[in-house]
Amino acid sequence: MSPLTHLRPSRALVALVATAGLFASAACSESTGDQAAPSSHTTTSSRTVSASSSAPTVPAACGSEELAGMKLRDKLAQLLVVGVQNGADARRVVAKEHIGGVFVGSWTDLSMLSDGTVATLSKSQKVPLMVTVDQEGGRVSRLKSLGIDMPSARVLARTKTPEQVRQLAKAAGEKMAKLGVTVDFAPSADVSAEPDDEVIGDRSFSNDPAVVTEYAGAYARGLQDAGIMPVYKHFPGHGHASGDSHTGAVTTPPLADMQNTDLVPYRTLLRSPGTAGVMVGHLIVPGLTGPETPASISPAAIGMLRTGKKYNGPAFDGVVFSDDLSGMKAITDKYTIEQAVLKAITAGSDIGLWLSTDHVTSVLDTLEKAVADGKLSQRRIDRSVLRILKAKHVVNCS
Repeated sequence: MSPLTHLRPSRALVALVATAGLFASAACSESTGDQAAPSSHTTTSSRTVSASSSAPTVPAACGSEELAGMKLRDKLAQLLVVGVQNGADARRVVAKEHIGGVFVGSWTDLSMLSDGTVATLSKSQKVPLMVTVDQEGGRVSRLKSLGIDMPSARVLARTKTPEQVRQLAKAAGEKMAKLGVTVDFAPSADVSAEPDDEVIGDRSFSNDPAVVTEYAGAYARGLQDAGIMPVYKHFPGHGHASGDSHTGAVTTPPLADMQNTDLVPYRTLLRSPGTAGVMVGHLIVPGLTGPETPASISPAAIGMLRTGKKYNGPAFDGVVFSDDLSGMKAITDKYTIEQAVLKAITAGSDIGLWLSTDHVTSVLDTLEKAVADGKLSQRRIDRSVLRILKAKHVVNCS
């Protein structure tokens, strides 16, 4: 939950009426702050000290002004990050629905980065865009053609020191920042000994949780050094799961078995996350999510991440992303995109991610209806929007 200043109602001196034998008073304030002097404006019958002039000045809650200036639909739009084909596609969806961010995929025309289209578009918005990408290194290098590339996580851990990895990530992050990218869905914090070409495989630094923790942390700090927001993935851990969530339902070992393996990196790294976010995977976790509910849409799984309970981790108040909700059969075999985004948001994710600009309007309509029906509260939305505004450096609540 975001740190907000909770205000206790004060009881202020409302009025002192100087008429014969008559007066009205209010209980005195509990504040120890200095009170303002009485107004100099008087009449022949009364002198009034207004509540506003007698009450101490109290700072507004962090982000309250920004939140108050946003319409509900614009707040909901901040919760969406969608894949775009090119600059025109990005401009169109931003102009129509003021979405919170765009995703650069393997299909995206990268000239929208190199020619400054997306950076200019972001700067023109009241709230800047999240410009996101999967740039892990190795076989997941969406920006390789723009000169941004590194070896896979597994190769890095075998051939480089953590400090060298930090410097490599910083150099890559600086290049991304110049292109207008703000968020990298990396590093993988998955613990795995899978063959290199499996779904996680060489995207994992190691099968040793301590090595993953050290190297994923170094990678994330390098991105942060360059001003890029890193995102640890795939919580609570894809490395020992039964298959590939791109092709169907995936089940992890029981939660108890993950405590000393998959969850170790999160337990450590999220104690000092800095600006990092977390992506929640489409993973059925026995003992946590139930037999048919992926973690990405599970209140229990996201609640564990938020509170730290059930895995002895720290409470996490950073931005939580869903994994892709439109192109992975672990989700699409059961849910429409509208249903999936609503489930992810109501479960506790801050951002629903999918791969195209299709359905943005219908998703927003669905979320608005959920608010009207009482399934999604304004307070819940504001918490997510505040986290997002903090991540975008629109507000500073430190």
